[in-house]
Amino acid sequence: MAGNSFGHLFRVTTWGESHGPEIGCVVDGVPPRIAITEADIQHWMDRRKPGQSRFTTQRKEPDQVQIVSGWFEGHTTGTPLAMVVKNVDQRSKDYGDIAVKYRPGHADYTYDAKYGIRDHRGGGRSSARETAMRVAAGAVARKVLGDGITIRGAVTQIGPHCVDREKWDWAQIENNPFWCPDQEMAGTWESFLDGVRKQGSSAGAVIEIVASGVPVGLGSPIYDKIDSDLARAMMTINAVKGVEIGDGFGLAAEPGETAADEMTMGNDGPRFLSNKSGGVLGGISTGQDLVVRFAVKPTSSILHERQTVDSDGNDTTVQVKGRHDPCVGIRAVPVGEAMMACVLADHLLRHKAQCG
Repeated sequence: MAGNSFGHLFRVTTWGESHGPEIGCVVDGVPPRIAITEADIQHWMDRRKPGQSRFTTQRKEPDQVQIVSGWFEGHTTGTPLAMVVKNVDQRSKDYGDIAVKYRPGHADYTYDAKYGIRDHRGGGRSSARETAMRVAAGAVARKVLGDGITIRGAVTQIGPHCVDREKWDWAQIENNPFWCPDQEMAGTWESFLDGVRKQGSSAGAVIEIVASGVPVGLGSPIYDKIDSDLARAMMTINAVKGVEIGDGFGLAAEPGETAADEMTMGNDGPRFLSNKSGGVLGGISTGQDLVVRFAVKPTSSILHERQTVDSDGNDTTVQVKGRHDPCVGIRAVPVGEAMMACVLADHLLRHKAQCG
């Protein structure tokens, strides 16, 4: 199936299914002689892996990454860097009832209509299990970017409950299972999701990814804008239904005299007085923080019986079993960070190739 690769000079291809023996990725275009270890990659994998709290799926996957090519004596060789992760905790029997039933909100019907065959076990290729390899690729991308660029992510909303930006503290995201930068809101989310989970339901979320230290000049006009590539990157993540850059849709409500980011001359060149455009003008990075935000719909796998049809064209109902995230947006944070890293690594290499 086409469409499994992302990027140009830094190009990521993932493969594998939720209930197959393993998943993997190939990262092509990695410069040679970059120092990296499996432990460096594992650090980021551990931030995404399931079963770390009662608010995520209880599938127990160690997500132990192994580099199998493009690496020698602790350094990249410049050839394709391939990585694999074994799947060890599949429960395919949980999906027997949906072999011929289409789950509402899932890709069951569209896969079947397009290909005439689908792997119903956990969603097969459409499962969020695939995103583990994006995180592995993102770890490599961070090495390409170097220490000067910092990428951080946070959940800003779960269900109807939003963080208070006046209480934003990046240090707090390490102190709760929600990647929440607002200590008080983390407690609200805990109570809210406990209720959602007990009801057999699910909730959506909004995630914000911020890259600091991005140099001026990444991206190019028209079809290779860095913000258009970021939007595409985030939209490829499972269950994402909306993306905005900077203040995004909020700018539609502002008058022109306040919507644009004013500038003044600083000691090191032009300085912006605000960042409503999210660090991008004309598709090119401004040197400010690069800010992207995306909305994740509620997990479609819930315990409530839902109306659907089967592959024979009959009306029926379905009740999904298995282990699922009550809010899949929580584990989307490290995935969003990884996609930001991959986009930036790709554009950094492209910028150097064109502009030196």
